[in-house]
Amino acid sequence: MKKSTDKGESGMHYMLKTYLKLLQQANLVKSCCLYGKKDQIIENLTFDSRETMKRGLFICKGAAFKIDYLRQAFKNGAVCYIGEEHFPLDYEVPYILVKDIRKAMPVLAKQFYEDPSRELDLVGITGTKGKTTTSYYIKAIMDEYQKSIGLRSMGIISSIEVKDGVEHKTSSMTTPESMELYRHMKNAVSSGKRSMVMEVSSQALKYQRVRGLNFDVGVFLNISEDHISPSEHDDFEDYFSAKLSIFRQCQTACINLDSDKADRILQASRLAKSVITFGTGQADRIDGDVKNGRIPDIFGYDIQQEKGRINFRVKSGRFDERFTLGMPGVFNVENALAAIAVAYLYHIPVEYMIAGLKKVKVKGRMEQYVSHKRRLTVIVDYAHNRLSFEKLFQSVLMEHPFSKIVSVFGCPGNKAYNRRRDLGLIAGLYSKKVYLSADDPGEEQFTHISGDIARYVESVGCPYECIENRGDAIKRAIEEAEEESVVLVLGKGCETHQKIGKVSCAYPTDANFVKKYL
Repeated sequence: MKKSTDKGESGMHYMLKTYLKLLQQANLVKSCCLYGKKDQIIENLTFDSRETMKRGLFICKGAAFKIDYLRQAFKNGAVCYIGEEHFPLDYEVPYILVKDIRKAMPVLAKQFYEDPSRELDLVGITGTKGKTTTSYYIKAIMDEYQKSIGLRSMGIISSIEVKDGVEHKTSSMTTPESMELYRHMKNAVSSGKRSMVMEVSSQALKYQRVRGLNFDVGVFLNISEDHISPSEHDDFEDYFSAKLSIFRQCQTACINLDSDKADRILQASRLAKSVITFGTGQADRIDGDVKNGRIPDIFGYDIQQEKGRINFRVKSGRFDERFTLGMPGVFNVENALAAIAVAYLYHIPVEYMIAGLKKVKVKGRMEQYVSHKRRLTVIVDYAHNRLSFEKLFQSVLMEHPFSKIVSVFGCPGNKAYNRRRDLGLIAGLYSKKVYLSADDPGEEQFTHISGDIARYVESVGCPYECIENRGDAIKRAIEEAEEESVVLVLGKGCETHQKIGKVSCAYPTDANFVKKYL
């Protein structure tokens, strides 16, 4: 560990002046007043006033920030605050005002946690669909290999959970804020982990949460229109550009040649030092390099479905082998190819790739429940946008060619408005009946959300029913389904909360409802 004259006696904490200097070097400081506290050792860094402890540096962020949070932070021991505006208190407190708090946070976190990413093999995954499954595929392969050579398992930061060797908790967002992110990486290093895989959302890229990280591998799975609303991305270009920006901070870009816009993704990937590609050769519809015959480095072919398992072969520069996935969904072949490509880069022997992919199952992703008595299958999946709906319904048709499809889903309130059209049309085209239910309505009325979706379901001639209570909707769909039907319960996966109004309420998972009523 490098020595610093600005470091405190503990060897882990730095003086306030160190953080000020870093922000100045990044040209982020507007003004400051430290009131003689420049040599104060900082032992805590947070934006949550409930967490602030003695000698803490408190971050003021968010449109809903209240001065009461600042008062609470200083009551709990904060010594200085950093924000974009000055907050007048009844007493003088040290402060540093910055031009952009989003850009400032990763600068502070990187220093406070002493850039633990340098000591990790770090894999970042972005794309419209498949990030979570791909993360677990990569982890399964790496865990198989690392166990064989006496190393600890791979850390993971996903939309389902965080496992960093110290903390194991349910996730509240796909990619945490930078302070949490660096803390999890520090935990991974301190617990002896050598590697970590994480999902990287478009919001994390747009709002600087991963700023300053250097990914060994940046995986770009696919792209389709999503997350477009006043509170997310202004338009598709804003969304796509945010996703592409991952290449600015990765050593190797890992690209799906089957993705839409593959030519533009490849062009953007030149920002990385090297590129590896994967795909199944289904990309002749795409303009540019792919259409002109570029063959993937990791090539998947001979894809077959047999007894709920997906079999396929993979050809690369080092092997041509048969693989089996332990979970259904033909679309998961692309996710598996991405994981194989990452393992290939790390020179993992192929037998560990085969073993890892055969074992892994992911909570809330293609979870299948069967009533043999009723000859009824229920699938719980997180599919919640156009691309994931298209892939899932097509896969279900392929795997259950003689079954009728019934679907249960909804859309979130006040965001991603295009989903209402896309999901309504796709589900309406493939389903015998659609049951519309609540999926994080927030402060928007369920009747308004379901009404928006329903007109698209109705436009393609599909009957529908609106049942706000999600458990009741799942129950009705299962009870009314005919023999040889597949009931798709979509949108929430293994989520344990429902956002109603301004509150995120504890709520049974879709799988719990299915097991109760099937």
